[in-house]
Amino acid sequence: MTGTLTEKILSRASGKTVSPGDVIEAKTDIVAFHDLTGYHVIEVMEKANMMKIFDKTKIVVAFDHLAPPPDVRSAEIQGNIRKFVKEMRLPNFHDINVGILHELLIEQYALPGQVIVAADSHTTTSGAVGAFAQGMGASDVAAAVITGKTWLVVPQPFKVTLKGNPGKWINGKDVALELLGKFKADYFNGMSIEVHVQNPKAFPMDYRATVSNMGIEMNADALMFVPDVETKDYIKTMRGKEVELVTPDPGAKYLDEYTIELDKLEPLVAAPYSVDNVKTAREESKVPVDQVYIGSCTNGRLSDFRIASEILKGKKVKTRCIAIPSSYTMFKQAMEMGYIEDLVNAGCVVTYGTCGPCLGGHFGVAGPGEVIVSTSSRNFRGRMGSNEAKVYLSGPSVAAASAATGYITDPRDVQ
Repeated sequence: MTGTLTEKILSRASGKTVSPGDVIEAKTDIVAFHDLTGYHVIEVMEKANMMKIFDKTKIVVAFDHLAPPPDVRSAEIQGNIRKFVKEMRLPNFHDINVGILHELLIEQYALPGQVIVAADSHTTTSGAVGAFAQGMGASDVAAAVITGKTWLVVPQPFKVTLKGNPGKWINGKDVALELLGKFKADYFNGMSIEVHVQNPKAFPMDYRATVSNMGIEMNADALMFVPDVETKDYIKTMRGKEVELVTPDPGAKYLDEYTIELDKLEPLVAAPYSVDNVKTAREESKVPVDQVYIGSCTNGRLSDFRIASEILKGKKVKTRCIAIPSSYTMFKQAMEMGYIEDLVNAGCVVTYGTCGPCLGGHFGVAGPGEVIVSTSSRNFRGRMGSNEAKVYLSGPSVAAASAATGYITDPRDVQ
């Protein structure tokens, strides 16, 4: 029997051959939570009187959503989680100075073929390296922390092929928005998306992480890139580790498939108030912008800041611009490359490693009537602050070009 990537990963994790629709119990390789959800995970464990952990080395905790804490309650919650981490002697704890959980998972932990569960919907980000990664609620994550197992319905695999090379200002966000515009936000319910890249080096890990991150916006159970030479090189560069690749068998059966020709993509945006309200940037050009946000676990990586730097270097922003690399590693690399200096000189406010504006938490909350261009993942009413604000999602090139002009701008139109 030939297997897709989904079937091969979940067969290993469950100890038996699986098919779409099967209900299985799967062993977890990594279980994670952050400051906003960790409180509830620990609460479930306490109420069940089961304060135990299946394998301390497989638990990852990171403070990112409200980090540093903007209010007393956030500080209190983080203090309680620090106490839990200390009492349980968890080695993989990342405080406010390290980075966003999903970025840290792909930088330091996630491997091809793993099953990863975390108490956050954007856990799908780890699919960038070929892991089956899924966000779950506090009760399911608490059970996984205690037992090292979770239950799953094996999803229907759907094949996406990326063909050719992306144009100058195109990155992973445009691929994610292309899929959302084509299939809409609910189409992939009960499916796992497996992305095959014909030219691996043309679509690097930064881009893959963006697409995988937005798998949950497509309502997919998981979105995984088939591991290839880019996967091996990324993990070798970031961790000095050689990895074995888990790939689909030749002739594996998919529910359906779709091909994206990368060289035909244009810079895209998702207009308010839905991720699948997709338009070209030029269709929305001349919409005045009050704030631009470049960052988040969706688009806070080195290539995002390289693109923003290239557009904004030598210019002054004409609107508020907040730039947040997703981890200390990304911030330091961007600083060494001069990207941070370029953005600061352009008038951007820069920090690192916090979700902040993405969820309307702090460090750039949207006010009533404001228009925001954001490289984050969601644009429903109230996501970034006021219910009366309008959020347009874009990649870093459209965001930086919009900061440079003060209105939504296709980067090809910036001189």
